[in-house]
Amino acid sequence: MNNKNPNSDINRRQFLQQLGKGVGVALSMTMMEPLRMFADSHESSQDLPQGVGQNRMTYRVQRGSGEAISLLGFGMMRLPDDQKEVNQLVDYAIAHGVNYFDTAPMYMGGRSEVLTGNALSRHPRNKFFVATKMSNQNRRLWSFDESQRMYEQSFERLKVDHIDYYLLHSIGNGGMDTLRSRFFDNGLLDFLMKEREAGRIKHLGFSYHGDIRPFDYLLDHNDEYHWDFCQIQMNFLDWRHASLNKGGWKVDADAEYLYTKCQKMGVQCVIMEPLRGGAFGRMASELTKRLKAVRPNDSTARWAFRWVGSYPNVLTTLSGMNRMNHLVENVETFSPLENCSEAENMLMSEIADSMMGYPTIPCTTCSYCMPCPYGVDIPGNFAYYNDAVNEHILPLPDKLAADYATRKQQFVEGLRKSLPNVESWARSCTDCEECLAKCPQQIRIPNQMARIVELLRKK
Repeated sequence: MNNKNPNSDINRRQFLQQLGKGVGVALSMTMMEPLRMFADSHESSQDLPQGVGQNRMTYRVQRGSGEAISLLGFGMMRLPDDQKEVNQLVDYAIAHGVNYFDTAPMYMGGRSEVLTGNALSRHPRNKFFVATKMSNQNRRLWSFDESQRMYEQSFERLKVDHIDYYLLHSIGNGGMDTLRSRFFDNGLLDFLMKEREAGRIKHLGFSYHGDIRPFDYLLDHNDEYHWDFCQIQMNFLDWRHASLNKGGWKVDADAEYLYTKCQKMGVQCVIMEPLRGGAFGRMASELTKRLKAVRPNDSTARWAFRWVGSYPNVLTTLSGMNRMNHLVENVETFSPLENCSEAENMLMSEIADSMMGYPTIPCTTCSYCMPCPYGVDIPGNFAYYNDAVNEHILPLPDKLAADYATRKQQFVEGLRKSLPNVESWARSCTDCEECLAKCPQQIRIPNQMARIVELLRKK
């Protein structure tokens, strides 16, 4: 159980803050330091997470419990729908020091929790930490009974008697009215806090997207709720460009604000979308070359992970690793993590500024918007559009330009290869707006679809 007295751990917290002067120094530890601090808070070395002391993974200490959490966390949102493959991924991760696994009832229509539970249950319970969420975003789930049913179902699917890290899922979408309906008016938050007191939940937190007011409210009332962690979207582009990139449709905030406020309140951060749904792996070639000129052997993903991991208030960094080669590379990146230098941070900031000059759509391919009732592959259309921008097929020049027809034909042919089913193209969008409330990036999806449809017109 996490200590509920916010002042009880002040000596350690003050020490860590002093240690953390200079981004990327505090808590950016290889195995020996977290091993010592973790062991100090446990009676037996048998309680140590699997892999600690057997690998070079970087760990961070959860300040309330002293748990050593791998700085690389396994995001289970996009798993292969094959138990054997998932088992192999989980086995490799645990063997190489990864011990934080994040899922949710809504991922893969519930299959993610099942696959995750089956894979993890093959390992001793004290060798991993599992995180899942109260994914009651759908209005029909706002009643206490429906939400409690979801909560209990997670225990069954995950095959556990306690959940290590439990989150209120995506608290910004819908603003304050939705937050109240989902968690306050129905008594659900009071219930979850009691579950934490009883030990069925070890650490209680929330994930944030969208309207900033719920985020501010929950942290401003931390004396009442005592949040153990907060999950935010943070990467080198969203650090100072999130609001601008999303078009300001709703009240929003850059990752710099989110991270700094969490740090000020003493709440550690779990990071999602460090690669922006893989978008950094598809950056324009001229931007990638700038990174390669400094570190020729490093992928853009490694740059992005090193940037995030260099911040001391980050507890773990989630990566959706559904392929073994991705998992292997990411483990290598964090074993141990090499913090970004001041010069590298400056370069990343310059790259982010340059990326804002590319008219891409800020989709992270999370697929929360799916399925579309009219069959549109929303993330597929957006991913191809962004690739066309980065490959300089788009934006198209003036219609009178010599290369206009050629580039437009390139776009159409590329879309046909990317999405062979023409019924899934943007032109099937009817502007029903069912997707709008589901998008954590607050993208005006029908408007963006209209941009693609315009490119498909014959004249």
